[in-house]
Amino acid sequence: MTVVIDSSFDPVPSLGRETEVRVVSEMDAKTAPVRAIFVSTEGELPDIGLDRDALAAAGFTGSKNQTLLLPGEQLRVLVGVGAGLASAALLRDAVAAFTRAAHESGALAVDLCDVIGSDISVTDAALAATEGALLARYRFDALKSDPKTVALESLTLCVSDADQAAAREGVQRAQILARTAGIARDLANCPPRHLSAEKFADLIERVAPGYGLKVEVFDRAALMEMGCGGLLGVNAGSVEEPRMIKLSYQPADADGHLALIGKGIMYDSGGISLKPSNAMHAAMKFDMMGAAAVFSSMTALRELGATTAVTGWLMCTDNMPSGSATKLGDVLTIRGGKTVEVKNTDAEGRLVMADGLVLATEETNKPDAIVDIATLTGAAMMALGTRTAAMLANNDSVAAQLEAAAEKTDENIWRFPLDHRYRDQLKSNTADLSNIGGQYAGVILAGLFLNEFVDGLPWGHLDIAGTMQAESDDLWRTVGSTGFGARLLAEFAVAFEAPERA
Repeated sequence: MTVVIDSSFDPVPSLGRETEVRVVSEMDAKTAPVRAIFVSTEGELPDIGLDRDALAAAGFTGSKNQTLLLPGEQLRVLVGVGAGLASAALLRDAVAAFTRAAHESGALAVDLCDVIGSDISVTDAALAATEGALLARYRFDALKSDPKTVALESLTLCVSDADQAAAREGVQRAQILARTAGIARDLANCPPRHLSAEKFADLIERVAPGYGLKVEVFDRAALMEMGCGGLLGVNAGSVEEPRMIKLSYQPADADGHLALIGKGIMYDSGGISLKPSNAMHAAMKFDMMGAAAVFSSMTALRELGATTAVTGWLMCTDNMPSGSATKLGDVLTIRGGKTVEVKNTDAEGRLVMADGLVLATEETNKPDAIVDIATLTGAAMMALGTRTAAMLANNDSVAAQLEAAAEKTDENIWRFPLDHRYRDQLKSNTADLSNIGGQYAGVILAGLFLNEFVDGLPWGHLDIAGTMQAESDDLWRTVGSTGFGARLLAEFAVAFEAPERA
């Protein structure tokens, strides 16, 4: 049976949507028809013509991200900020809440004059406000015949005359980062039939050069010649070819080299270890979010002025059951010769990542650090829920730099110990390693497995399985793919400093 797919479908529809962001020193009802007004739970109220008793009667107390619409010549949207806006993350959330409350308006305005101060700089305030609006209004409706989301045509930010230049700097950075997240969201939201590994590679070859990236694509024949047995073994049950995509960003006079490895399982059925047919199985189009995050983050590097050379390795295939699929007990030979016994075909991400990690270590210009990102373990979700990703590292500097980037983007991560006391659980009677360990410590065991392939180089690992999707609209996280890690990796790469090697 031949399945017909719309050949005109664009896997990254948000690239064609631009929001004009204006920075002004004065606003009125004509220039700002829909305006946010921030209200705390205590203290003097803004000049809105209402007292706290009237607001309470309408059910509005000023608690965090609560909203109330006040109609008039200018639609005013009261946004609760609790005790106040003490951080850029809180401001981002508040503007996102405003944007969702004003979902029928294509023109929004935010006065930042009273927000800017000792807690939030001008640049950070403009960045957070712009991100909050752009990320909250994101939608993936390319396959809907009658989309309902109103596009955000313009966002107006009000600051003093003296703060105009600094605010525009924040706006420009936010637009780049929001676009970065949008690309990652678009790719992960694509149905798997619309975005196979081959189609992903074709898209990157078309788009990446426009962002100053060099692209190399490796098909099944090339992967066989290179001995990438992890990626080939996972692909063995599929009718779709695998692809390894190598991306290179090379600034003039680079002051370091960073390698990023992304898991790109375009759809994960679990293989022979078939997943149950539940909501999580249906979400397995998101299993390529690591690769999406690496690619999208690298589209931002040139515009953000990154001075570090960055090489990305996207390890892409689906994981399907069939007569040719890898079986439990099979042994795969990873690039470089290390052998792995497959005890669970649903622990496939670490197999494809192993090939990428080895290839990164073999670069003539060895990377100063390697970071991989993957929707890797259900254990990460069980431990940390859906708002915090797991992080492991063999180097404290890499870990600290990842934590700093996470702080900037409000993409929360928590460091797990790389506890080598569990290493014996990965032993195999027939191979160098097995791809799973015991019943417990799943996040740590996955990290220990990956650490076997980094050749002692400084390394960090992000397990984004729990944070890959939002089941409903949640402030600036729109339902579907969160794009988690795209902004984080971009900020990490731009600020990267080579760690000392042991």
